[in-house]
Amino acid sequence: MSLLKKLAGETALYGLSSILGRVLNMMLLVPLHTRTLRDTSDFGAVVDLYATSAFLMVILSYRMESAFFRFGTPKEDRDRAFSTGMLSIFSSTAIIALLLLVFAQPLADALQYPNHPEYVRWFALILAFDCLAELPFARLRLEQRPIRFVTIRLTNIGVNISLNLFWLWLCPLLAKQGHEWVRWVWSPEGGAGYVFLANVIASGVTLLLLLPEFFKVHFRFDTTMWKQMVGYAAPLIIVSLAGIVDEMFSRSMLKYLLPGTPKENLGQVGVFGANYKLAALITLFTQAYRYAAEPFFFRHADDKDALKTQADVTKWFTIAGATGMLGILLFLDLVKYFIAPKYHDGLHVVPVLLVANLLLGVYYNFSVWYRLKDRTGLGAWISIAGAAITIVLNLIAIPKFGYTGAAYVTVICYAFMSWATWYTGSKHYPVPYRLGRMFWYGASALGLALIAAWITPELGPIARWALRLAFFGAYLGMVWRIELSKTPK
Repeated sequence: MSLLKKLAGETALYGLSSILGRVLNMMLLVPLHTRTLRDTSDFGAVVDLYATSAFLMVILSYRMESAFFRFGTPKEDRDRAFSTGMLSIFSSTAIIALLLLVFAQPLADALQYPNHPEYVRWFALILAFDCLAELPFARLRLEQRPIRFVTIRLTNIGVNISLNLFWLWLCPLLAKQGHEWVRWVWSPEGGAGYVFLANVIASGVTLLLLLPEFFKVHFRFDTTMWKQMVGYAAPLIIVSLAGIVDEMFSRSMLKYLLPGTPKENLGQVGVFGANYKLAALITLFTQAYRYAAEPFFFRHADDKDALKTQADVTKWFTIAGATGMLGILLFLDLVKYFIAPKYHDGLHVVPVLLVANLLLGVYYNFSVWYRLKDRTGLGAWISIAGAAITIVLNLIAIPKFGYTGAAYVTVICYAFMSWATWYTGSKHYPVPYRLGRMFWYGASALGLALIAAWITPELGPIARWALRLAFFGAYLGMVWRIELSKTPK
């Protein structure tokens, strides 16, 4: 239990930046973007380009941070692993970023943004800055320095949000009031470009704050260690790329597979992306948990109770995720106003995507075993199978059912990957997961939400909210009774 408390404490600290960043994004940036960008296609461009950049980020970083956790955990090897990884990433990032800058216009044409090659240039810089920051952030995590980690992350969030508010809200307001100086720093045609430019500056500031970590790089490249690190990380690159296919492929392909014009299809991407943001609220805890969990499990892999600890952690993770899912579904009438009303046509996919994101979190827990046992190749094959399912089913579902079909494909993919990772893990690293109890928590949360959705429309406002609060309280009471009550069960 002391280890669980330690992991919970680190999760809370890392979550301060991860969760706060996403909460502020939901409370400020998503409402700002969906209300100030001219139409759904403009927001669709934001969704589309961030989805595309996720693929490139994996290629640029080639999961060197995971390899650093593996080979840099012994203190005597840490500086050597860090320096080797940083020199490798710096070289490859410089080459790829330069190519993106040089070929910005052809790439913009291929992405159906022929009038905005600057979008590609902004993203080349964002990707380069963020990639160079990956390994220094990983070192802070491995050395258990969450305060510095959180401080830098929060600074990034503050700069990004401030610049978004400045360009998308304050400048238009000042321009309407006749302040001509605004035209020197803002143009009404800038639109989505200001979202990307704000990110460029925020990522640049982050890189400057990480300079003390860069000074720890010794210009000695260890070829033998580099081969070991790349060999370890190579299957994880496939895992990550496949994972991004699972999560992002539908958003990237909607504009190509739907029957409308490019502008109409981007509008559908915007609607789907906005509602995906609502469902992604459940991943706030997942992100914070992952920051703390990966180095945590490496540090304690040899403990005698390591398997039981992982089982307990996964159970409580499922409880937290299911509770979040229930809360969002019960109070979706309020949550939906984080996005503009013109995006509400897509609310019907939120429950489906919430189930998908819960399964994704469970998969992350199940997948720990192949990192600990150096069986990343097997994890890669599972991820490839999941990506294949995603691609094939989306190619079938999107033309017929649009983004609704894409949402259901996401559930199918994550369900398969969770099962496959658990099944293979049970053969090689038999963690005693409480699968029946985990399923019960997820199913009962979804069942309560469905019952509430069926009953409450017939009730008045006070009775409706009272019943929803009662359902949520009953669920928490059930968890307490099963997990924390001293009464024999």
